[in-house]
Amino acid sequence: MILITGGLGFIGTATTRALLDLGESCVLVQRRPAEVPAAFAAEAGERLFVERADLHDERALLGLGDRYKITGILHLAGSMPWPAGGHEPLEGAERAIKSLLNVYRAAQEWQVRRLGLASTIGVYGGAGVAEGPLAEDLPLPMTAPHPIPGFKKIAELLADHLRQVIDLETVSYRIGAIWGPLGHNPSPFFAAPQLVHAAVHGTAPDLSTLRGGAHAGDGIDLCYVKDCGRALALLQTADRLRHPTYNVSSGRLTTNGEVAAAIRKLVPGAGVDLPEGRDPAAGRTWLDTTRLRADTGFEPEYDTERGVADYLAWLRAGNER
Repeated sequence: MILITGGLGFIGTATTRALLDLGESCVLVQRRPAEVPAAFAAEAGERLFVERADLHDERALLGLGDRYKITGILHLAGSMPWPAGGHEPLEGAERAIKSLLNVYRAAQEWQVRRLGLASTIGVYGGAGVAEGPLAEDLPLPMTAPHPIPGFKKIAELLADHLRQVIDLETVSYRIGAIWGPLGHNPSPFFAAPQLVHAAVHGTAPDLSTLRGGAHAGDGIDLCYVKDCGRALALLQTADRLRHPTYNVSSGRLTTNGEVAAAIRKLVPGAGVDLPEGRDPAAGRTWLDTTRLRADTGFEPEYDTERGVADYLAWLRAGNER
C-alpha cells in the first residue's frame, strides 16, 4: 500500500488513478477535509482510503501506520511555506522543513521500500541552458527565483545527505510543465491552460499572467497530467531504480503554436491566434527523460492533439478546471 501526500491534488489524482490501475492500494493524505471523488468510488474502502493529517503534525502522520500497512510513500504535497504569507517567514520555513522531516520519520518507522519526493523542472532555472535538453546531472545554482524551486532544492540536498546516512531508498522526481484536468488556470509559466479554456468559452486567451513566452514560437516541455501520473506510478513501483533523481515529463519541446494548431483543428474558429516569433528572453528547453524511459519503459500516450481533446472534453463536461 502506497501513501500519497497531496493524493487528491492536480498531479496526485492522476497518479492515484495510475497506481490503482497497476493493482496498488493507496492511502491519500490531505491537510484539509476531503471526500473520495466519484472517479475512485469503485475502489473506496477497499483499495483506496482518504485520511486527514497535517504533515507538520508528526503524531497524526505516524498514526496512519497503525491503521494501514504502508510499503511506500510518494510525497507530492509541497514542503514549502504554505499558504503564501500565511505564516511569519521563519515559522513558515520551519513548518515546511519539519513536514518534510516528518515524512522521512514515517518512511523510516514504517520501513517503506521507497520514498519518492516530487521536485520540479524549476530547479534548472539559472543553470545557464537557454536551449536544448536538461539532464539530471546538470550542475545547478544554489539560488532560486521562486519559493517552489527554492524549497525543492532544499529537499533534494537533504535527500542526498540522508540517502548516505540512513537505510532508505529516496528518489527525487523533477516534474515538468504539467497541464490537463484539475490544473491551474491561468498558469504563470506556460500558455496551454489559458488557450484551452479560451477555446471552450469562446473568448480570447488572456496571457497577461505569463512571466514570458506568449509567442507562437515559445515553448516548454509540456506533459499531460495523465502521462505524468503514469510515469510517477511506474517509478514508484519499479523493481529497481538505478538513479537518485529522475526527470518526469514528455521529453520534448511543445510550442504554443502547436497547442493553438491542435485547438483550431478540434474547435474550428477558436480565437487562439498568437503573436508570431519568439520572446527573446524565453528559453527553449526540455527535460531529458532517458533515465525514466530506460528504467520504467515509460512512453507518453498523450501527444498535443490528444491532450487538447481530452482536456476539452473534461471542461465541456462542466468541470471548472
